[in-house]
Amino acid sequence: MTMNLLLAIAGMVVVTYGIRLSFLVFGHRLVFPPLLQRALHYVPAAVLTALIVPMALAPQGQIDLSAANAYLPGTLAAATVAFFSRQTLPAILLGFAVYGVWRWLF
Repeated sequence: MTMNLLLAIAGMVVVTYGIRLSFLVFGHRLVFPPLLQRALHYVPAAVLTALIVPMALAPQGQIDLSAANAYLPGTLAAATVAFFSRQTLPAILLGFAVYGVWRWLF
């Protein structure tokens, strides 16, 4: 590893854990307005969507809506199960299963 890469990793560690530690240390004094509290409820779903949708639509850097793109049916299956059942583990397992079968078929 180069020194620049090690410094970048160390910087990310400091920033990530610094932010998390600040909420643990000072969190009891923070009072968020009710609107912000309701909005923060949707942050995990929004972040997950922002990570998964581009990967499913453009796994090689370009939009791929062909049948060979196994990420699409896996993602759609997992999202459907998660939406209707609100269960994370079955959604993940079904998503991986559909992805694997689709790759095997195509």
